[in-house]
Amino acid sequence: MIMGLTGGIASGKSTVSALFVEKGARLVDADVIAREVMLPGHPVLAAAVLHFGEGILLPDGTLNRTRLGEIVFHDPEARQALNQLTHPAIRQEIKNRMNTMEQEDPQRLIIVDIPLLYESELDNLFGQIVVVYVPREVQLDRLMERNGLSLEQAQGRLDAQLDIELKRNRADYIIDNSGTLAQTEQQVAVLWDRLGL
Repeated sequence: MIMGLTGGIASGKSTVSALFVEKGARLVDADVIAREVMLPGHPVLAAAVLHFGEGILLPDGTLNRTRLGEIVFHDPEARQALNQLTHPAIRQEIKNRMNTMEQEDPQRLIIVDIPLLYESELDNLFGQIVVVYVPREVQLDRLMERNGLSLEQAQGRLDAQLDIELKRNRADYIIDNSGTLAQTEQQVAVLWDRLGL
């Protein structure tokens, strides 16, 4: 069984994914894949440098994520250009890993963690989708604390994604991660049992 997992930025998707893995699920993490395609030597990073310029690189040739983030979070056209460069490669690698894992162990749950699942129109890949939910105010607080952002910067990042309430409304299952870790663990355990795993 393959399930998509998504949520908003700073909602705790990684925490919930890790809880599923602890239960025995396998994980395909789109963020990990997105970092891999931006490593030195990968054709996607080379294409990004051609488009955005050498300024997105650090002196050692690795990606300056902060600089690229500054460019794309405030410019919808730049963000769209980056997505067009990266998404096809990321999407293909997600599919490859999903298919490999399913062939290796068809009975095991495979969680595919994709932060921009709905925005990238990847929901059609999954029969069921879990949304990790926290209210927008909690997202803002966590994002400012975690990334050292101002309120304006944090709001800009949230505004670049589909509203968390819209994601919640489209979910097959919701894990509310606005409480304690123990409460989140309990919700994952209940869903695990409900799925008959």
